[in-house]
Amino acid sequence: MKTVGFLINPIAGMGGRVGLKGTDGMLEEARRRGAAPVTPQRAARFFDSLDRDVAAQARWLTCAGLMGADTMKDTGLEYDTVYTPKGGSSGADTRRACELFLERGCDLIVFCGGDGTARDVNAAVGRSVPVLGIPSGVKMLSGVFAINPSAGAELLELYLAGSAETQEAEVVDLDEEEYRHDRFSFKVFGTALTLFEGNYTQSSKMLIRGAREDDIKDDIARTVIEDMDDGTLYLLGPGSTVRSIAERLGIDNTLLGIDAVKGKELVGRDLNEERILGLIEGEQNVMLILSPIGAQGFVIGRGNLQISPAVLERISIENILIVSTPAKLKTIRHLLVDTGDANLDKKFMEKQYLPVIIGYRTSTLKNIGIQNL
Repeated sequence: MKTVGFLINPIAGMGGRVGLKGTDGMLEEARRRGAAPVTPQRAARFFDSLDRDVAAQARWLTCAGLMGADTMKDTGLEYDTVYTPKGGSSGADTRRACELFLERGCDLIVFCGGDGTARDVNAAVGRSVPVLGIPSGVKMLSGVFAINPSAGAELLELYLAGSAETQEAEVVDLDEEEYRHDRFSFKVFGTALTLFEGNYTQSSKMLIRGAREDDIKDDIARTVIEDMDDGTLYLLGPGSTVRSIAERLGIDNTLLGIDAVKGKELVGRDLNEERILGLIEGEQNVMLILSPIGAQGFVIGRGNLQISPAVLERISIENILIVSTPAKLKTIRHLLVDTGDANLDKKFMEKQYLPVIIGYRTSTLKNIGIQNL
């Protein structure tokens, strides 16, 4: 019988929808802006997707309260609580819980959080046992995460059946203070063992650079701008490919936030979910322009949590425009979405393909994710 340790970082991801680009050191500000916990719902979706008979074949270890037991008590699974945090949870609590998991003979650690949580787990575990991340943070650039909670359940079922492979993956995190100042600075903090199945796991982020890339981005920008309608509100997502559109328009947008343009003028900068919903209220035509993360392929659900299910329902999938250079697109197996809403994810999967602008008046079709989740 396999022993699985399960823990939750209760505050992971809270800064996303309120536009804080992370929660590290910003918990009180996130709460002041009305942020609500997201990890309990993500963890619940993971367990809802998990075959109970298969899960019952494992011995489960967890932490007290919001760090695990509050979620596990609703699953019908038997579990042992091996750690109780003092007050609110912290990185030290995550590390200590993982140490106790190992002392109890844990074979696999499943955690619900973001890159900061992955760092803490890796600091305690190293490569001694495999780990599996259920994505619940803001960015999630590390390679230890499933593409969404349902995929995480599929991976765990394969593992418990003896069918999942393991591989080394980088644990990566951004400097969130730099990120909030619109500067992208990340580093590799270590390597971990993780469960692997190509359809269900994400890669670490890859940066694509080169002089020719800049020319192609400008060609993409010309195409988008030539087709812009003055009566349409355009939401510009993060990334340098989308920023090339703002640069050609001559507007000062954010590299890593969500901005709004109408009539080729900036009408909203570094928007959170609430401000986006306020802007699109009453607008007849809204377009969302996004670029996938290199190697990972995510267009929604990583680094742009302000684009919430509520926002997407008002925009509609048909009004999402994807832009990417050919070099970046070659690093991507599928376009991926992790909206936080299973029904909305399903609507994207039913589309099967999305058009992607890859140059001046040049487009291609790229498949969306995996078709069985």
